[in-house]
Order: sequence, then structure tokens, then C-alpha cells
Amino acid sequence: MRRLAAAAAFAALFIGLFVGRPEIACADQYPSRPITIIVPFPAGGPTDTLARILGERMRQTLGQPIVIENVTGAGASIGVTRAIESAPDGYTLSIGNWTSHVGAGAMYPVAWDVLKDLAPVSRLTATPLIIVGKNALPARTGAELIAWLKANPGKASAATVGAGSAAHVCELYFEHETGTSFQVVPYRGGTPAMQDIIAGHIDLMCAEASQTLAFVRAGQMKAFAVMSKERWPALPNVPTTDEIGAPGMYISFWHGLWVPKGTPQDVIAKLERAVQEAFADPAVRKRLTDLGAVIPPKDQQNPVALAAFHKAEIAKWWPIIKGANIKSN
Repeated sequence: MRRLAAAAAFAALFIGLFVGRPEIACADQYPSRPITIIVPFPAGGPTDTLARILGERMRQTLGQPIVIENVTGAGASIGVTRAIESAPDGYTLSIGNWTSHVGAGAMYPVAWDVLKDLAPVSRLTATPLIIVGKNALPARTGAELIAWLKANPGKASAATVGAGSAAHVCELYFEHETGTSFQVVPYRGGTPAMQDIIAGHIDLMCAEASQTLAFVRAGQMKAFAVMSKERWPALPNVPTTDEIGAPGMYISFWHGLWVPKGTPQDVIAKLERAVQEAFADPAVRKRLTDLGAVIPPKDQQNPVALAAFHKAEIAKWWPIIKGANIKSN
């Protein structure tokens, strides 16, 4: 009887532990059903494209389908909110970029802290932002552009894709660092802005570089400088901001992958490994580099690297956004 009682007590303790900690009970079997990646931007954009390319390859490692869910609105804050409020079980992932995971938290009245309420998985691809302009501009180089803007204060027009977007903050940053000024014109998206630059209706834009790649290569617009320390491999002839006389002026359109706070560490580790295997796949690497994306080194494809980078980006950009009193529109 004592043995039976002891066995029953042990069984009750064992069941109680696992009922109280459902993540322990299922972690070894993770994943056992489809995984959703929440993209806080419309389908067809660079973040959505990246999510689909990664998800397709991660499925091979994880053995489960990866479902892409586009949850848009309010400067990407609605999609981030959905991800943060999801169960911390590894079945809902949050992919995002500078706009969604840096800018949105500074501009919108959100109830979350992106650094505290999401757990990092991996740094993903990045592309620099690039200063482009219409072909009719008299400036031929980045240095000439700065000189022309200084000689014509407030006369040039520059497109943005929403208040507090990376393009908007980049342009404010460019004005501040170069001592220039121009009119900022909001657009509903990058495509109509690109069309107006090509048509000559607007002068400039600080754009996500891969968005401009085909147009620059086709000679439909000028590229003055990439906002990065190194030249961009996709357009190696375009100088950096350091080279045009605006040193240290860097901003990149980077991506990361997160899960809700409280997700088990072994689940995060499995997701991290799936990302690393995707980036190691030659077919995936080619697809991404053909789009102009720069894949981070393997030692940056982990939670620690993303956490440190994300924290530094918020520390750098929030004072600029708030100092300029940029509000959601």
C-alpha cells in the first residue's frame, strides 16, 4: 500500500508540474502544428517577401508549414500588438523592421514596450537607405547635391511614406547633419513616390535601397549616396555618406525575428537554428542577394545579437523622432 501511495503521489506531482507548465509538456514535441509569422505590412513588400522566402526554407527544418499573416495598420503597430498578445508557445512569430519595431513605439500610443514584451530570435537581412533623386536635378554627385540644397534652402521636395517611417526620419536626419532644408511630401506608399521621382514631379527620396535598385540600374533616377559605412554590393559605384562629406550618417532598413515574451528558450533555440539553416542554404542566399539584401554573419543570427542591436537602434532614433515631435497621422 505504501508503494502504491508513493507512486500515486509521484504521479500527481508529475502531472501537476506539467499541467502548471504547459510549455514544458510540449517543448520537446515543438513544433507539432503550423507556425504563423505575423507581417505588420501589406503583402508584396520587402518584409513580406523576406518572410515568405525564410518561411519556405524554415519549414524544412521545423517540419511544419509556416503561414504568413499580414496584419497592417497604424504604422505597423497593430501587427506588433497582435504578436505581443499571442500565446508564448512558439507558434506565433513577429517579423519586422525599423518602422515596426523602432519607429512605431516612439510615435503611437501603444501599451507595450517592444524591448520587454518580445523575445529576440535572430537578426535577419538589411539593406541601407539610399538618397535618390530625379534625373533633372542639376547635382550629379552627393557632394554636389548637398551644395545645391544649401544654395536653394526650402525649394527642393522630398517624398516620405508616412510620418515616422524610416524614409521620413532619414530625411530629417539628412537635413540636420548636412545643414540643408527641403519640403517633405507624404505619400501613401513607396511605389507612387518612385513613380513621381521617375516622372520628375518630386526631387528626392531617402528610400529603402532594394526598392530603387531596378530604377537606378535602368537610369530612371539618380543615386547620390547610401546611408551606410560600407558601399552597397548591389550598387557598388554609389558612394557612402562618409564619402560625400556627411560622415557617420547611417540608417539601414534592417529586419529581425521575435516571439512573445515568455516563450521557452529551447523553442527559441529551434527557431534560431531554422533561421541559420535557411541563411546557409545557397538557393535562399541567392534569392535574397538578388533582391539587394545583405545577410548578417552567422555570429549575428542569434537572440543576443538582435537584442543588443535593437536596443542600440531605439537609443539612437527615439530622441530624434521625439525631438522632431513626429506624431502618427
